[in-house]
Formats: sequence, C-alpha cells, structure tokens
Amino acid sequence: IDIEELIEQEEEPGLGNGGLGRLAACFLDSLATLKRPAIGYGIRYEFGIFDQIIKNGWQVEITDKWLRFGNPWEIVRPEDTCQVGFGGRTEFYTDSQGKYRVRWIPDLMVNGVPYDTPIPGYQVNNVGLLRLWKAEAPESFDFQAFNVGDYYGAVEKKVMAENISKVLYPNDKAFQGKKLRLSQQYFFTACTLQDIIRIHLRRGRKIDTLPDYWAGQLNDTHPAIAVAELMRIFVDQHAVPWDSAWELTRKTFSYTNHTLLPEALEKWSVHLFARELPRHLEIIYEINKRFLDTVRLRYPGDNARISRMSLIDESGRRYVLMANLAVVGSHAVNGVAAMHTKLVKENLFRDFFDLRPEMFNNITNGVTPRRWIMLSNPALSNLIAGAIGHAWCTNLELLSELEPLADDSSFQDKWMRVKLQNKQNLSDYIKYRTGITVDPVSMFDIQVKRIHEYKRQHLNILHILTLYSRIKKDPDIDIVPRTFVFGGKAAPGYHMAKLIIKLITSVAKIINSDPDVDGRLKVVFIPDFNVKVGQRIYPAADLSEQISTAGKEASGTGNMKFSLNGALTIGTLDGANVEIREAVGSENFFLFGLTVDKVQSLYNAGYDPHAVYE
Repeated sequence: IDIEELIEQEEEPGLGNGGLGRLAACFLDSLATLKRPAIGYGIRYEFGIFDQIIKNGWQVEITDKWLRFGNPWEIVRPEDTCQVGFGGRTEFYTDSQGKYRVRWIPDLMVNGVPYDTPIPGYQVNNVGLLRLWKAEAPESFDFQAFNVGDYYGAVEKKVMAENISKVLYPNDKAFQGKKLRLSQQYFFTACTLQDIIRIHLRRGRKIDTLPDYWAGQLNDTHPAIAVAELMRIFVDQHAVPWDSAWELTRKTFSYTNHTLLPEALEKWSVHLFARELPRHLEIIYEINKRFLDTVRLRYPGDNARISRMSLIDESGRRYVLMANLAVVGSHAVNGVAAMHTKLVKENLFRDFFDLRPEMFNNITNGVTPRRWIMLSNPALSNLIAGAIGHAWCTNLELLSELEPLADDSSFQDKWMRVKLQNKQNLSDYIKYRTGITVDPVSMFDIQVKRIHEYKRQHLNILHILTLYSRIKKDPDIDIVPRTFVFGGKAAPGYHMAKLIIKLITSVAKIINSDPDVDGRLKVVFIPDFNVKVGQRIYPAADLSEQISTAGKEASGTGNMKFSLNGALTIGTLDGANVEIREAVGSENFFLFGLTVDKVQSLYNAGYDPHAVYE
C-alpha cells in the first residue's frame, strides 16, 4: 500500500473555512502538545464547506460528502446528548422562596449528540479533544400525522432539526438563511455550555466556581450568543442573582476579534431574535440597560457614544450587535496581530477601549510547525533537524540557529535541492489536477486564500496582464520565467468574488495558449483549495503574495506557512506581515502598497479608481 495514495483517499472534514477554521485546528494541536487540558467545540456538519469545481471558468459549488464513508476517527457519545430549545415564549412566576423568576417555554426542541475526535499532542502523554455536535430531532417520526396522510408533517421536525448541522456557512442572503445561521450558532453554544456545566457539576464543584476551572474563548463573533446563554443558565436554572451571574459570566469568557470588516462582525435583527430566542433577547436588553447606565455615569450627556456602544443598533431597523455583546460580556479582548490590535483599539472598539483599556491586548496568531513543516515538508524538516536538532519542533525561536548557515554553500545547495523537488512535486500535481504543464525551474509566485476583494487577487491578475503585455510588445525583454498559482473559494453568495475567479481562469486561458509567452508565463488556478492541497503548495513556493489592502487583514496565517517553508514575501504592512518583516529583516521582505494611514487618507480625500485608470 502506498501511504501517499492512501492519504489522498481520506476525506478532509469540511468543518471550517479560511484562516479562522484552520487556526482553530492549529490551536488544538498546540494545546495538546503544551499539555493544556482543552476541548474544542463545534458543529459536526454533515456536508461541511462545499467542494469547488471550475466549469467554463466559473466556480461551481457541489456537496461536500465528507462523511459518505463514515469517519473512523470519531466516537459518538449518545449518553452526553444535550437538549436545546428554540422559539416559544417566556413567562413570569414566583419560586418556592417567593422570588420573582422567568421561565422560557420553547416550542421546538433539538437534541445535540456529541462526536469526539482525540487530538494527540506531539511526543507527549497528552490527548486533547474535539467535540462536535450533531443536531437530531427528539422524535424522528410523527406516527399520528402519517396515519392521517400528512406524510411531510410526519418527518417535518426531523428535517428542521437536522438542517442545523447540515452545511457550514449556509447562504444567509434570504431570511431563512439568516434564521439557520443564528440557529446554528445558538445550538452549538447551548450544547457546549450544557456540557461544560455538566462536567463541572459532575466533579462535585459548585456552579459559582465555574470560571475557576473553565475558560471560554469566543473565537470571533459566531459564539457570542454564549454570553446571553450562560446568563440564562445562571439566572433562570440555578437562581444565581443577576449581579453575581454577570460577574461569573465575564470571568468565564474572553473574546478574540478576527476581522475589521463590518459585514463579518454579525448582527441579527431584533425581530429574528424575538422569534427564535425570546428569553435571550430579554437578557440582552437587561445587559444593555445596565451596561449603558455605567457608560452614562462615565460620559454624562454623550448620547453619540452611548449609541455607538449599545448592544442594539437603533439607527433604522433594529439589530443585535454581536461583536459589542462579545466585548461587554468578556473580561479580555484580543486582536490577532500587532497592527490589527492597534486598529481594534483605535477604530473598531475605540469607545470600549476608552472605557476599559486594561481589557485589550494583542496575541498574534500562529500555525503549528508539526503540520506545516514536519508533515507538509519532511525533506526540509529533516534538513533543519540535521543542522540544529529537533527541539525547534516545539520552540520555533530555535530556528534562529540556522542564521550562521545562511552563507554556507553546502547548506544552500541542500536547501535548493529540497525546494526544487517540492516544486517538481507540485508541478506533477498541477498537471494531474488541471492538465497544465508548468516548469519547476520557473519562479513559483503563489496566492492561495479565500477569494475576497480586500485580498486583491484581481490586483495580482492586473500585474500578470502587465507582464504579458510587456512580453508581447518586446519579445526580447528580460523577465524571469514565472508560474503564477492561485487557489481559494468564493462564498456562494459573493458574486464579485466569483467574478474574480472567472477573471483568473480567463486570463489563464489566454496566456497559457499563447506561444509568444510559452516558457515565460503560466497561470494556474488549482480548484478546491483545502489543507491537503495547501500541504503541497506551501513547500513549493518561491514568492508568497500577501497584498491585502492595508488595514483589512486581521492577521493571516497563510503568510506564516509560506515563510516557514522558505518563501519570500511580497506584501503590504498589514496583519502579521508586519511582524514577519520584523522577524526576517526588511531586506528579505518585498514591501508593497500603501500603509494603513495612507489608505485612510486616500479614502478621506475621495478615492476614485477610474481617475487612476485615466
């Protein structure tokens, strides 16, 4: 059996998208290796993120059936099934001690069944856990409805429940898509908090000691509803007084912001909240009232500030602002790169930073070297280990010991042989996947990431067209032969991103069929970019394209994977690029584009791209 062929047959779990999803996996590897007791929670998506094929140059999404042959690595735990409610109403009552209480009466219940995947640490006796929740109906078949001929009604609740864990990031352009997204977020956080509290109480601990034993990390705004849910559990189910419950909740949670893009910060209409999570909306209103009271005491008469800091957007149609909820409900907030954290403090959450500056700190993202060098690039890993030993695998600072070898001709030769073999391997893979023949000796200029306007794949294409035009005008021009490689998925509802993919494939078709540039320019779009494809691409790169508009990229992790595998970076001073440049030295970083301040000045002056074109 060929191990490479065997690995190629294994389906990749479609449980996340882009850097945020991949980062979560790196977290689990790191936590397990550091011997930290940790559980990563999420949803066991039946179909996950879509598979991408390219048809007539356009992205086409097809169902990602990653579970069609089962998953041998997971263990189902039906004994730990949780029940989650949706919809319904709330009612007031007086408990046995005469205290005023609120009871939520949902009109739909959904079971959350946990599936566990062990996450072994590297060369340590420690295993972490990934626990994923599958949504199921408590009763899968209504026999009475079936008997009277209502065949759809007989299975309606089963379908509604199972839709929650069907697909990662369903298109939320329509109301039903928004409802499903909110349902997914609440389902996974509600199951998770039930599980945490059950484990905590099972060990004989009191409910008011929860933050002494558990830390809940809100990974972006998707789980922000956990703030209201934990308050509901404390106040409604365990009769913890409101002030004490709020203190416990804030001590439990910390929030990592992963984006500065307004559309990614998430907001849900009050109408949707009232319909799906009526009790949580009441709790959010009360949190908001008490929080804004403290803001008024600090900034009396500053109504504009109060409006900006509110958990409810009142400017038009009313929305619940999930990022504000995450900040208010946490004891710590971090950005994911020095530049990003600076912008979080100065722009995104400026008012919150002014109120509680001690809450905000920077923790730059990272990637695990166990996957992104040792597994992806074993030849380079062995070369490094032969020179400085193996300790760098768990302490990347030790890679600095390679610096004295930078001018060693023997080591340089070995390094370049490793790089050339990786490029040959990728060339073979490109031929297999796309039918395009590329020269492994050419410069591999690579941009693989989510397709988005701010990531500027279209700017890269404009550069390629410029090179193409120069060669056509002057066939004798001295240009280093280049192979441009693109990869990444566009969100199903993001038409402009899909148009960018069409632009890339159309330019590729023209250039790759033109004999005038044969051997000098090639353009390749590798479909269905995922972790396994990335493990082939990163080791083969000569130049890493990190050209996002400055101020838009929170951190980036692809930039780190390329750098670890010896690629040089061309990039803006954005996200973790800033820190990579500091680490490798400005002379080894190709600086590109405007700074954050210059971008903002351009916007303020009235940026007109057509004027530049003219």
